[in-house]
Amino acid sequence: MTIRCSTEQAIATIAFSRPEKKNAITAAMYQAAAEALAEADASDAVRVIILTGDGDAFTAGNDLEDFLRNPPQGDDTPVSRFMHTLLATSTPVIAAVPGIAVGIGTTLLMHCDLVYASARAKFAMPFTQLGLCPEFASSVLLPRLAGYQRAAEKLLLGEAFDAAEAERMGLVNRILPVEELMSFTRAQATKLAALPAQSLRISKQLMKAETQGAIASAMQSEMQHFTQLLQGADAKEAFSAFLEKRKPVFR
Repeated sequence: MTIRCSTEQAIATIAFSRPEKKNAITAAMYQAAAEALAEADASDAVRVIILTGDGDAFTAGNDLEDFLRNPPQGDDTPVSRFMHTLLATSTPVIAAVPGIAVGIGTTLLMHCDLVYASARAKFAMPFTQLGLCPEFASSVLLPRLAGYQRAAEKLLLGEAFDAAEAERMGLVNRILPVEELMSFTRAQATKLAALPAQSLRISKQLMKAETQGAIASAMQSEMQHFTQLLQGADAKEAFSAFLEKRKPVFR
């Protein structure tokens, strides 16, 4: 099992569950996660959704070998379906980040309503290091969230940053000891589940309404550039170097 799903007391938990690979996401996992999100969002029995990762990681991002075998080609791909499903989810979504969150592991957090992280969590968006560009509207959302200079530092350099910096940027609501992360997240989810569901959904819709057009436009533009860059020499060198465990040489 690579996506673990459960529902208890009106709280659906969807977990990336491939701990031996730091929960690196394959195309099949994206498809399963999209289906699980859509099912939870449509269920009258679910009032809150928790996204997390099993083991000591949230997700290491794309499984690169699987990613290269199944590269994104427009909107009709598992990764795009996952992105659009999360974007369209009207149920409140809480992310619990126990450890590393790389690439989409960080960018998807910008589409969650609440984000809680353990003190050992690490974040990174190493797109330029792979010869690529930002995705999942992070080119729009991160500057709005953190300010242009902080966003530029994270998206242009692609360097990792810790939970304390993520909290200062506004990406994370609260940092907790790892052993308290899930109990606190579930307590917050329980509070939300006790509130009127329609009020929560409408409140979420109103808060997100202003950015919907910008997000849709950014995702379309990012995907076009991402797909083109993926075919370029720099990306091919970056991926080869990663798989061969050497430093890339960009010419």
